[in-house]
Amino acid sequence: MLETIWAVVHDGKIEPVGEFAAPEGTRALVTLLVDDESGFWQDASSESLDEIWANEEDDVYAELLKK
Repeated sequence: MLETIWAVVHDGKIEPVGEFAAPEGTRALVTLLVDDESGFWQDASSESLDEIWANEEDDVYAELLKK
């Protein structure tokens, strides 16, 4: 299962912003968001998700669930 957590770099170490649960030894993939680029990446992700999830074709499934 993939889980996204927010973290900050402090004194050269990556520190989580909040609490999270992960077994000892869990591998992590870290993407650094440079301040002037973070808005771009968040907007790009949002647009991609909207294209996938917010479309008329999915309305068929919503109607089936009502039955």
